[in-house]
Amino acid sequence: EKLLRKKKRIILIVLDSVGVGALPDANKYNDENSNTLGNMAKVLGGLNLPNLEKMGLGNIIPILGVEPQSAPIANYV
Repeated sequence: EKLLRKKKRIILIVLDSVGVGALPDANKYNDENSNTLGNMAKVLGGLNLPNLEKMGLGNIIPILGVEPQSAPIANYV
């Protein structure tokens, strides 16, 4: 609520099915190396996502080409 009062607008980005790592039970489903975003970045030689980078995407997992931000301009959960 406090955050909503400070900001005049909210932009909600849902990256559905953009996996960022395997779940603890991944071995049951042969998905131990699941990491769609990280694997795409490796295959492509890095990603260029400047706005998502500023928002802190690189803080979630290491992504080639997307640097972590010490003060991201967005919140993520």
